[in-house]
Amino acid sequence: MSKETRNRKTDHIKVCMEEDVEFDRKTTMLEEVFLPKTVPNLDLENVDTSTKFLGQETAAPVFVNSITGGGEKSKKINEDIAAACEELGLGMALGSQRAMLEDESLVKTYDVRKDYNPAFLLGNIGIAQLGEYTVEELNWLVEKIDGDGLFVHINPAQEAVQPEGDTDFHGLLDRLKEVSRKMDYPVIAKQVGEGISRDTAQKLSKMDLYGVDVGGAGGSDWTKIEHLRSEDSYGKTFENWGIPTAQSLIEVQEVFPEGKAMATGGIRSGLDVAKSVALGADVCGIALPVLRAQQENGEEGVRELLKNIVEELRITMFLTNCKNIDELRSIKPKLSPKLRSRLK
Repeated sequence: MSKETRNRKTDHIKVCMEEDVEFDRKTTMLEEVFLPKTVPNLDLENVDTSTKFLGQETAAPVFVNSITGGGEKSKKINEDIAAACEELGLGMALGSQRAMLEDESLVKTYDVRKDYNPAFLLGNIGIAQLGEYTVEELNWLVEKIDGDGLFVHINPAQEAVQPEGDTDFHGLLDRLKEVSRKMDYPVIAKQVGEGISRDTAQKLSKMDLYGVDVGGAGGSDWTKIEHLRSEDSYGKTFENWGIPTAQSLIEVQEVFPEGKAMATGGIRSGLDVAKSVALGADVCGIALPVLRAQQENGEEGVRELLKNIVEELRITMFLTNCKNIDELRSIKPKLSPKLRSRLK
């Protein structure tokens, strides 16, 4: 693994723990989504939050989104997350696996299924690296971790402001289309805080993707993170760049209705999860709060955070008279005029 890659990963964890790295002038706009309130006709204890994703049973439409990999500190973070997810029956995704392509000895920092079994496990590589590796090498990324699929993260704003970023995106959507067609595993296109627009969703809908992670604005701001870690970054100018999570999720669903949608970017509660599912998300990912919980209290911190989010989801379903996830998906949430105007 190159020293540059290793230092960057360490910097990202440090900044996320020590600084305010979330959007400060933009929200997820999930607060502009309203679920119907009613008198429930069911028992809270009988509300079933379970669902399926990637062909796997999961206890709730909640997973731990990509955080890290590639070093001893990363290994401990991933192990604590995997242990908590196994106990709660939830899925998880790994951070970029570019490091293990550079140095195979680092597979151990990602290979959580050696000791734990989260409900589903997603590998991860950047779209900017697709041109560097063969389909066989990309299959290897998933095979070596006994994974269920591969995230391909799309992060042009972060790459553009990162001093050592990869900025040649020429032809990469065509390469993504080729990879999604030839891979032995499901491929999911993933944004990381910039959101996916209707126009981009239309392009992605023509590929053989399993689904799309909208990765909307409102949670961690990666241009801000790059500014905080490097004085050479242009990240300050492009802070708050992106499409809010709620807006992005709706736009993706409008043009990509047959694909699986993942809602990430500022998901902070079970209520956020319920709103996202009602808007069309299959599962919802959480990252920054999980990292902070792990750093503060290890596996126990991760477990308590996720347990609380699932219970908040259960309570929201009870309050909207939904006994299972299918009924939650059938709800027609109301959108505020502010959100509706953005969709137009």
